[in-house]
Amino acid sequence: MAPPSAVVDDYLKAIYHHTEWQDRQITPSQLASELGLAPSSVTEMVQKLAAQGLVTHRPYGPVTLTEAGRKRASGIIRRHRLIETWLVREFGYGWDEVHDEAEVLEHTISDRLLEGIDERLGRPRFDPHGDAIPDAEGRVERVRFVLLAHAAPGHEGRVLRVSDRDAPLLRHLEERGVEVGATVRVVSREILDGDSGSIALPEGAASAVWLSA
Repeated sequence: MAPPSAVVDDYLKAIYHHTEWQDRQITPSQLASELGLAPSSVTEMVQKLAAQGLVTHRPYGPVTLTEAGRKRASGIIRRHRLIETWLVREFGYGWDEVHDEAEVLEHTISDRLLEGIDERLGRPRFDPHGDAIPDAEGRVERVRFVLLAHAAPGHEGRVLRVSDRDAPLLRHLEERGVEVGATVRVVSREILDGDSGSIALPEGAASAVWLSA
């Protein structure tokens, strides 16, 4: 029996996400951790996805999206990120509040409504967290980036992306003026210089903030 569409989408999204902001391919054990599932369940599902031509996988090797898998993944990610942007701009949601709402809505809205949202928003290229929104063909805009944890002291750049996985961290960063588009200079992994002065970062920020390279 074929797995439910939403389950397939969740797997493909997780694989797609893993290589957006770094180059290493995801392993089945990492995929299991990301999805909060037993490794045996993930192994079985990966085999089904491979049989459908959506991923490639060798025993003990990484899981990689095929062209068909990447196209499907970019389509659902486009939905998710357009919805997040819509909720922030049109309904006043905070950037820390939209992820769970979008997880529900991405599986329910029609293609017609999605196109209307995209047009109304002016065809945005990035969501509120700085993640690229794929266009209708699955293309995304890329710029060179560096994770804050890997940025050398003195590095100056724009905040390109803040991970949406930790809502309290998002709120803390926003309170300190660390928002997508802000220009900052790295003092250390714990301190940035911004327009309003020195910014003490909360724990975990260095692994959740990406800067222009």
